Amino acid sequence: MLHEVTPGVLVATSRRMSTTSTIVTDGETALLVDPTWMPDELDSLAAALADRGLSVAGGFATHAHHDHLLWHPGFGPAPRWASVTTERYAASERDGLVENLGSDFPPELVDLMGRVTGAEAIPASSLPHGVDVELVVHDGHAPGHTALWLPRQRVLIAGDMLSDIELPLPFWPDDLPAYLAALDMLAPYADQASLVIPGHGTVGGDAAARLDADRRYLDDVQRRGSSDDPRVRNPGMAEEYAHLQRLVAESSGRAPSDSMGG
Repeated sequence: MLHEVTPGVLVATSRRMSTTSTIVTDGETALLVDPTWMPDELDSLAAALADRGLSVAGGFATHAHHDHLLWHPGFGPAPRWASVTTERYAASERDGLVENLGSDFPPELVDLMGRVTGAEAIPASSLPHGVDVELVVHDGHAPGHTALWLPRQRVLIAGDMLSDIELPLPFWPDDLPAYLAALDMLAPYADQASLVIPGHGTVGGDAAARLDADRRYLDDVQRRGSSDDPRVRNPGMAEEYAHLQRLVAESSGRAPSDSMGG
């Protein structure tokens, strides 16, 4: 279930939406980023950490969407961190986030969802020995969305950005300028990254190329109302593509039909 993508960084991928869980470790303690997704997968993740003798020193949620705010009793009582804005949204939108989990989600996991504390930086006590983390906070995809940059490993944990299977999703709060600004913020990290770990998709050594593809997709839809990005054909992406076309058309004052390209 856990794959070591580079020394000290392990990734597990859910069967649902290819959602990733990332573990950063010194071999004894771990920082757990966005543990997810299905209850049995969370059970397995907790068991895998125990099998490796890893204790969780801290958790981090990249943004306030239900599939990135999860936790499990087996991870222990470690503090769970997020941006200040993510903490606020996790609290104020809790009822809707819980509803998105589904009625059959175990109550003990529902209770743990979203219990994050906002911080400007992850305290050293929640980091494995020898691990440095820089938080890159922006409003692309979700208010207070945060990427984690690991300078020693040159790994960019991107949250729901820079995916090889998902299109850019600037849909909460439908703020395309914020998404473009987020890509600008991530660009210098993508240029340095040896690996990028998206919230949905596969780990890759092509962070800068993914960022360029996202910019090209957004630019094409803004300029001509359509894009030939192959991710449009992936499950669930046709609807998101149509949504962006409508958003761009409405913001430009054009009729949505004028923006539909193919």
